This record gives sequence, C-alpha cells and structure tokens, in this order.
Amino acid sequence: MRGRPIALGNAQLFDKIVTRRRGGFCYELNGAFGSLLGDLGFRVTMLSAEVAREAGGFSPEFDHLALQIDLDEPWLADVGFGDGFRVPLALNDDTQQEGEFQQYRIVVDSGYRVLLRRDPEGWTPQYRFTLQPHGLEDFAERCRFHQTSPESHFTRGPMCTLATPTGRVTLSGMRLIVTTGKQRTERWLSGEAEYAAVLRQTFGVIE
Repeated sequence: MRGRPIALGNAQLFDKIVTRRRGGFCYELNGAFGSLLGDLGFRVTMLSAEVAREAGGFSPEFDHLALQIDLDEPWLADVGFGDGFRVPLALNDDTQQEGEFQQYRIVVDSGYRVLLRRDPEGWTPQYRFTLQPHGLEDFAERCRFHQTSPESHFTRGPMCTLATPTGRVTLSGMRLIVTTGKQRTERWLSGEAEYAAVLRQTFGVIE
C-alpha cells in the first residue's frame, strides 16, 4: 500500500518481520519461518500452493507458499495464511485433524493434496499443492504480482491481522474485527487517530 518493494532475502525478511515488526504475507512469513527451522536443523521444503476461489477453482501456482517439515513423518506448517491452522498437520493423514479452533483434512485429488477446513456449510477447500520442492526465488514473480497488480487483494486496501491466544484480531480498512473462539465482533473506527492508535497498541506498528 505504501509502495515499498518486498525483498525475499533472509536478511531483509528478518529485518522487516523481527526487527521492525512490520509483519508480512505468506512469502515473507513462511520464508522466514522456513529459514529459522532450517537453521535449527529441521528438514524444510517450500511448497507452491494454489488458493481456492469463492467462485470455484484455484488461483495460479506460486500464489501461496506453504512448508513441508519432515520429522518422523511429513507435516504441513503454515504461518502465512491468515485465519489458518496453527498446529502443524500430518501431511499423509486424510482423516479429520484438530486445529486450535477448527478442524482440517488433507485429501489427495487429481495429483494434488487439498487442504480442507470444516465450516458450518461443510468441508471447504483452502488451497491445493504438490510436494514438488521449490526455492524462495521461484515465488518472486507472483510476489511482485501481489505487490503491484490491481487484481491482487493485497493492493485494494490496507489490512493487518494478528493471531491471539483466543482467536484473531484484524484491521481491514477502518473496520476492526475481533474473533474469540467462534464469536466474532466488528466495529468501525472513529477516524485516523483511533486507526493509528489501534495499529500501535494492538499490532505494534509504530511507523
């Protein structure tokens, strides 16, 4: 929104997310998290994911970055998908798995693994992916698209979202959304002064 280019280098990601507390989107958050896990000795694979569309179908490849972590078995980890799962999911288990606030499944369909979330209307696809390994540089073109294209939802208005111990808090434009468990409240902020105060006090954004 401010025209500052995003660099997908480990040093730049650390500076933006950790030092300056500016957050980021999937390429940055999962890129930095994958780098951290790799430095700690975990075997990490970057996966290209295609996000489910409300009208049906999926977005192009490299539209989302997720992580495969290999321990005794492969796990799916993702700290960059907004209101997504927080507890890693067993990658080869197609039964219902418990998240902190919702249930998930990973099923195989036409050569893809599809992440499903259990919503009131049933099992809803979140994204699909293959297990083809990728490097962070493979996501650079799609990262530029999401920074610059008017077709990207990231360029259509300011948004800030943060997971909390009880749910999530999101600032979308002038609308503050607080989710606690399955309870959701919304309110409109009174003006720019309150907007800046919420960014500072709730999200730690001071610039």
